[in-house]
Amino acid sequence: MEGTIFDIKEFSIHDGPGMRVTVFMKGCPLRCIWCHNPEGLKPRAQLLYRKNLCTHCGNCHLPCGHSECRPWKRCIHACANGCLAVSGQRVTEKETAEMVIQYNDFFNLSQGGVTISGGEPLLQADFVCALAKRLGGMHKAIQTSGYAEEETYQKVTDHFDLIMQDIKLADPEMHRKYAGVDNELILRNIAYLKRSGKQFVFRVPLIPGITDTDENLIQISKIAGDNPVELLKYNPLAGAKYDMLGMRFSLGEVRNREERFERFFRNAVLVE
Repeated sequence: MEGTIFDIKEFSIHDGPGMRVTVFMKGCPLRCIWCHNPEGLKPRAQLLYRKNLCTHCGNCHLPCGHSECRPWKRCIHACANGCLAVSGQRVTEKETAEMVIQYNDFFNLSQGGVTISGGEPLLQADFVCALAKRLGGMHKAIQTSGYAEEETYQKVTDHFDLIMQDIKLADPEMHRKYAGVDNELILRNIAYLKRSGKQFVFRVPLIPGITDTDENLIQISKIAGDNPVELLKYNPLAGAKYDMLGMRFSLGEVRNREERFERFFRNAVLVE
């Protein structure tokens, strides 16, 4: 079974309990205007071009014999300044599991494990299920928007010990406006998750003026009830990678508000 990933982050401490390795899957059906992983949006590999490092020497356009360079019509290895890199690689579930399992001793010491994130892992459901099976009894968490058919959501989450479920916007039209899709499927899967008996936590990104409004947080708090919630502060550097991918960051410059957003919830913590 093959899948496409764009990163494996070692020694992560914000993607579940203990020390973790986070595997980032490529491809996402949402288009949140604040997304801080734009390289995870498209399902195929992409070329990253750091314009600020480029001296326009032209070496990358000289002929080369590297098979991995052919899709880009330039040599990705020629730049002495490291201007060029490819985001996205095809891997098997066996290869990925082997990369993760080497950290098993650290996981045991810290009560950590592996987290599958994205992009959106549910887009590569079969690969994620195969990888989870390969990882056996290791503690497994998944970060997901929940945007998938119910059968897919249930099939994938059944393989994980902890579900980190996003809730961005409660209102369907606001969700469509700022995330590109409505939230009907997401709310349906959240309802299943709440009755599933699985361990889970809701994650709410605090996007200034969009998701951190009193109205939205009050509505989300009704969905969350007594269940645990992590409130994620907006990263002001979120737009830094868009230009490297030839993409436009439409959110622009915003600042986090200094407010006790936990007050809207019964069981919430703020994650810096």
